[in-house]
Amino acid sequence: MDTTTEMKNNSKETNSSSQITDEQAMEHVKGLIEFIGEDVDREGLLKTPQRVINAMRDHFAGYKDDPRKFLERTFSEVEGYNELVVVSDIELHSHCEHHMVPFVGKAHVAYIPDGRVLGLSKIARVVDAYAKRLQVQEKLTAQIADAIQDELQPQGVAVILKCRHFCMCYRGVKKPESWTTTSKLHGLFMNNPATRMELFTLLGMGAKNG
Repeated sequence: MDTTTEMKNNSKETNSSSQITDEQAMEHVKGLIEFIGEDVDREGLLKTPQRVINAMRDHFAGYKDDPRKFLERTFSEVEGYNELVVVSDIELHSHCEHHMVPFVGKAHVAYIPDGRVLGLSKIARVVDAYAKRLQVQEKLTAQIADAIQDELQPQGVAVILKCRHFCMCYRGVKKPESWTTTSKLHGLFMNNPATRMELFTLLGMGAKNG
C-alpha cells in the first residue's frame, strides 16, 4: 500500500470514529445563529437547530450513496439499439462547497449504447447522488459523465449542466440573471462533430418545446 492510499484510509477511519452527535451538531448551529446576532432562545428559533440538521441530512444525502451502484443493472434486449439516448431537464439541486449555499438548475445526460442500456431513472439517481454533496459545478459534471462512461462503457457520453448559483446571485457580485453551463464529453460526442451536433440540436428542440 502506498503512502497516499494509507493516508486516505487513515483519514476515513478518523472521520468515522469522530462522527459528531446530533446534539453536538445542534450546538454548532446555535453558535452560528448567535454569530449573526440572533437570540437562540426566542420562540421562533427554539427548534431551528434540529430543523437545520434534519435539512442537512436531506441536502447532503449523496454522501451515503455510491452513485456507481445505480449503474450496475443494465439491459441488453433492445433489438440492437445503438443510437442516441437523451434524458434532459433533470432537476438538479446542489450546494457550493465554497459558501455552502445552493446552486440549482438542469442536467442533460446523453449516451450512445454499445449493446447495453440503463434504466432511465438510474441516470437521474446518479445525478442526485453526486449533486447532494458539497460541490463545484465543473466537478459535478465530470463525476456524472465519468461514472457512466466507466460503468457502462458506451460509445459516447455527454453531460451538460446549466445552473444558477446563489453565491453569485445574492452575495458578492449579485448577478441573479446569470447562468453557468458546463459540459463533459466522452467517445463519439468528443470525436465526432456530427454526433455532437445531433445532441445539441435535440437539446435545442427540447428547450423550445419545454
